[in-house]
Amino acid sequence: MTTTLLRTADELHARVRHGRRAVVMTMGALHEGHATLIRTAREIAGAEGEVVVTVFVNPLQFGQGEDLDRYPRTLDADLKIAEAAGADVVFAPSADEVYPGGEPQVRISAGPMGERLEGAFRPGHFDGMLTVVGKLLHLTRPDVALYGQKDAQQLALIRRMARDLNFGVEIVGVPTVREDDGLALSSRNRFLAADERRTALALSQALFAGRDRHAAQEALRARAREVPATRARAEALSAIGESRAAADAHAVAKATPASTSGPAAVRCVARLVLEEAARLQPPLALDYLGLVDPSDFTEIPDDFTGEAVLAVAARVGTTRLIDNIPLTFGAAS
Repeated sequence: MTTTLLRTADELHARVRHGRRAVVMTMGALHEGHATLIRTAREIAGAEGEVVVTVFVNPLQFGQGEDLDRYPRTLDADLKIAEAAGADVVFAPSADEVYPGGEPQVRISAGPMGERLEGAFRPGHFDGMLTVVGKLLHLTRPDVALYGQKDAQQLALIRRMARDLNFGVEIVGVPTVREDDGLALSSRNRFLAADERRTALALSQALFAGRDRHAAQEALRARAREVPATRARAEALSAIGESRAAADAHAVAKATPASTSGPAAVRCVARLVLEEAARLQPPLALDYLGLVDPSDFTEIPDDFTGEAVLAVAARVGTTRLIDNIPLTFGAAS
């Protein structure tokens, strides 16, 4: 397969379409995470469909002092990666093609959800992101568009925009791709020096620590449901080898199944990892750690049940990184 490079929407619209068109939107500097998105798009579109990869560094979503000028532009390498992953077209428009006449006076607002977590630290970022995603959806006219779950808040906002504004496009999230050491793949990873990368690993380590604590709590919760009513809960849990319960028999004896699986414990364990990283050289500077409801990105209460996202953002040196993992609280018995 030879991937075609197109620069204008007219060129893209002139292509004869057969089957479904799947679009993967990127800002270039493609890596294996993007390649996974493209391969997934290829599977969805099928042999008769078409996969379009957009490459556009959107100035609207970079705030003052952010790395717009520093963001890598590697179109020749991007073409090779896109072709190897199965893309039919790379659509790399100019700023004038996307924003004829300059920056748009009318933009899409991300609303309250866009002001939380990432939005609080990057004011206006999600308005700029949704505006360009909306424009690119119109310019590429896909049946389905794919986005990485690493940018969980972005994905949630795109899904909300497509639903609220009747875009008529299927939005698909693709799981985060990680390097062997656990660091989430990002175009910004290339900016990390060796010592900075060691510190940056605390992001994924904090998430994994929270996930493991949650898994242990859920296992204890499941075992607690199995304890016969005629036996003391602490004695029974100790008898079946729950070392965590045996370490604090009094607390477990008072625990109910719901209270043994707490978001507060997940936050605490993850934060401890990040606090340790703040003492490293170079240090990790935390922007936020959130355990949120993916429907609106508000912090979940301790009695929450359902899907949640544990999300973190931090800076190491001059590089800012984000990461997240999904969790489920209160799984049905």
